[in-house]
Amino acid sequence: MAPTARPWKRWRHTEGLFLMLEPYTVLDFTDDRGEIAGMILGDLGANVIRVETLSGSRSRCSGPLGETSASSLASLQFQAYNRNKRSIALDPESAADQTILERLVARGHIILESAPGGGLAEFDMDFKACGQLNADVVFVQISPFGADGPRADYVGNDLVIAAMGGPVGLQGVKERSPVRLSVPQVWRHAGAEAAAGALIGLQRRLRSGGAQFVDVSAQAAMTWTMLNSMTAHAIQGFDFQRSGGVIQTGSMAIRLVYPTADGYIVAAPYGRLMKGCLDWMIEDGVADPSLRALDWEEYDLNLRNPDYGPFGVRQAEQICEKFFAGHTKEELFRCGLEHGAALAPVNSLEELVAFDHLQVRDFWQQHDGNRRPGVWVKSPNVELGVHRKAPGLDEHGQEIRAWLKQPAKAPEAPVELDGDLPFAGVTVADFTWAGVGPISAKFLADHGADVISVESGTRPDMLRGSGPFKDGEPGWNRSQFYGDFNTSKRSLSLDLKQPAALDLARQLINKSDVMIESFAPGAMQRMGLTYDKLIEHNPGLIMISTSLMGQTGPASRLAGFGYHAGAIAGFYEVTGWPDLAPNGPWVAYTDTIAPRFISALLVAALDHRRRTGRGSYFDLAQIETALQFLAPELSDLQENGYAAGRMGNRSRFAAPQGCYPCAGEDEWCAIAIDTQAQWQALCAELKLQRLADLSLEERQIRHDEIDAQISQWTKPKDRYQVMEQLQALGVPAGVVQRSKDLLVDPQYTHRGFYRWIEHPEMGEVPYAGHQYTVQGYDNGPRGPAPCLGADSFAVLSEVLGLGDEQIAAAYASGAIN
Repeated sequence: MAPTARPWKRWRHTEGLFLMLEPYTVLDFTDDRGEIAGMILGDLGANVIRVETLSGSRSRCSGPLGETSASSLASLQFQAYNRNKRSIALDPESAADQTILERLVARGHIILESAPGGGLAEFDMDFKACGQLNADVVFVQISPFGADGPRADYVGNDLVIAAMGGPVGLQGVKERSPVRLSVPQVWRHAGAEAAAGALIGLQRRLRSGGAQFVDVSAQAAMTWTMLNSMTAHAIQGFDFQRSGGVIQTGSMAIRLVYPTADGYIVAAPYGRLMKGCLDWMIEDGVADPSLRALDWEEYDLNLRNPDYGPFGVRQAEQICEKFFAGHTKEELFRCGLEHGAALAPVNSLEELVAFDHLQVRDFWQQHDGNRRPGVWVKSPNVELGVHRKAPGLDEHGQEIRAWLKQPAKAPEAPVELDGDLPFAGVTVADFTWAGVGPISAKFLADHGADVISVESGTRPDMLRGSGPFKDGEPGWNRSQFYGDFNTSKRSLSLDLKQPAALDLARQLINKSDVMIESFAPGAMQRMGLTYDKLIEHNPGLIMISTSLMGQTGPASRLAGFGYHAGAIAGFYEVTGWPDLAPNGPWVAYTDTIAPRFISALLVAALDHRRRTGRGSYFDLAQIETALQFLAPELSDLQENGYAAGRMGNRSRFAAPQGCYPCAGEDEWCAIAIDTQAQWQALCAELKLQRLADLSLEERQIRHDEIDAQISQWTKPKDRYQVMEQLQALGVPAGVVQRSKDLLVDPQYTHRGFYRWIEHPEMGEVPYAGHQYTVQGYDNGPRGPAPCLGADSFAVLSEVLGLGDEQIAAAYASGAIN
C-alpha cells in the first residue's frame, strides 16, 4: 500500500473520540536513558518519530533481551518504551540523509535527546543547530546531572544517580549499606518528567515564540522520590534514616511490613485499619474485646506518642503482627476491601500478571501471548491506547520520507493569552490530598495557574499532620511534607458535609478550567459532583479522578496511600536484600510516579481545549502508571521466566556495583561499573591489576571478594574524595547523599533547585524545585504552600464573585470552617 501523507490518521477509529496531541511531531533521539518520554507523548496522540543511525539506537541492545526473529527488537526495554512510535534510519555520512534530517528538524515541534553521547550527537547536531533550522523548536535534553554546572560532566548511571539524588540513603536496614531498587528506575523517572517538561516548553513557545531548551536532570528527578525527606534537615534539624519497612513522619516511625502465612503485607496500623479488622482479630484471639469501645479517632491523633494509653500504636503493631501471620495475603487483601481497611499484599511479578483487578480493567496489552502494561489512563472521550508496537529499525523510513514531501503546515503563531507564565489565566479546583493529586495540581500552580486547594478545617490534608515539622513542632501549617507538594496554591476551607459548602464547591468548579479529585471512588457521585453533572454548567471542564486502583474494578474500593500501591505494584518485592524481608522504597513510592504522567496529561488536555474548546474526563489509576516502570521486567518474566527480586545494589548486567563505606559514621559512596574500560580504570587506581582482565561473568561470580577489596580502599577516605577521584578517571561514582548534603550540593546551587521562600508561619524555608530548567524562564515554585483556609475570603470574593453578605452567610452556616 502506498504511504499516505499522514498515516497515523488510521489511529482515529472510534467515532467521537480525539487524539489530544495529534498536531504535534516529536523527533525522538533518546536511547535507554529516557525513551519513555516519547512513549508518553505518543500515548497522548503525538506523531513520534524515532530517528536513528543505520546501526540503530543503543537501547535496541539493552537488557533484558527476548527471543525474536528481528534482532533490532530483541530488547524488552526497547519494546516496552517505544510503542506508538515510528522509526527512520539515516546515515550521518550521507549528504542526502543529512538533508532528510534537516527537513525533519524543520518540521518537528519537539526534539527529545539523551546526553551525553546520545542519538542526535551522532549526527553532529545540537540545540543551536536545531534552533537555526527551526526557530520554534522545543529541545529537551535528558542527562544525569544537567546540561551545565560543576558536576554536569560527571558519569552517571542508575545506582550513582540514585545515590546522588538522595533516595538510596533512605532505603534498606541500618545494619547494611543503603540500597537502591533492584530494578532500574532512574531513566524511567527522568524520561517521564521529560515528557511533562517538553509540553511546558511547548506552552512557553506558544506564548512567547522562539526555540525552547528544556534541561532535565535525572538527579533532580530522583530527589523528588525522597518525598518528605527532600528538605527534612533544614526543616526539623535532622535527616530521616533508613530503618527497613517503616514510615517516618518526624521523630516517629510506624511499622509497615509484616509477614503473613505466605509472604508479606503492607499495612499501617491506623484507626481505620484496626477498627475494620477488629472483629476478626478478636475472633482469632489476638485482640481484646474491650478494644471495641476505644475512640479510634483519638488513637489516630496520638499516633506520634508511642506511649499513649490506654492503647497506643506499639500495641497495635504487636496485634497486627500476630493477626497477619495467621492468614494469607489474599485473605487479608479481600478482608480489607470488604471492611475498608487498607491491606496491601507485597506482590511478586507473577502475582501482578495474574491480578484480577487489572484484567477486569482491561489494562493489559496482549503481545505474542504475553501481557504487557497498556495505556495508563482511561477516558470516555479521548482516544488512548497502544496503536503501534515498537518499530523495527527503519520500519517506517519510506512513509516518513513520503510525508516529508507533503507541504508542511505553517507553524502556530504565539497566542494572545493573559500573562507570560504557561498557565496564567487557568483556574484549577484542587479537591485532592496526600501525594499524587497535590503534586499534580502544584505542577500547574508553579507555572502560573490559580490553583485553589479545597480542604476542611475539621479534616485537613493528612500531610499537614505529618513531618517534617518546622523546628520539630507539629501544627497544621508547619509541615513541609505538605509544603513541598502544595507550593503556589491558595487554600479554601470547605466542610463538604454541609449542603451550603457543596453549593460553593459547584460554583468553584463552574468557574474552573480544570478539576482534580482524589476521593475514594463513589464519593463524587454521593456529593453530586460527577463529570456528567458538572459539564451541564461547564462544558469545557477538564476533570481528572485519581485513585490507587482506579474508578472501576474489584479492588477500586481500596483507599490507601502510595506505600500500599507500591506493595501491590511489585516495588516492595524488588527493594532490599534477598535474605531479608522486603524493605520497600522510601515512604509512598508510587506517589512520585503518577504525577509525572498526570502532568503531561493535564497539559495535553489543556492544549487540546485551547484549540478545540473541548473538555475531557480521565480515570487514572496510580497502579497503572506505576506498572509502566516495571514493563521490561514483566515481559522478562513471561518471555524468559526471570522474576526480578531483591538484589541489594547488584545488577544482572554489570559488576561490580555497590555502596561502599567511607570515613565517618554511616557515610557511603556508590561505585557502579558498566564497562570493561571503567573496570580496568578502577583496578589501576586501586592497585588491583591482577583482576583487571576479569570478564563481566567472572566479576559477578567474585562480587563478594571484589566488594571487600573496594571497601578496604574506600573506608579510610572521605566520601567526596572517593567520588571526585574516581570521576576524574571516568569511573561512575557518587556520594550517597541526604537532604543536608543536597541543600548544599554545588550542582543544585548552580541550578537553583532549592527555593527559599517566606512562609507566614514557618518563616523562610526551602522548597524543592523542578526537575528541569527552561532557558530564559525562571521556573520553580512561585510562592509558599498556603496556610489552612487562609485564602477562603479572597477566593469567595475574587473567583466566585460573592458579596460581603453572602460570604458572611457562608461563614455563619459552617460551610467555611
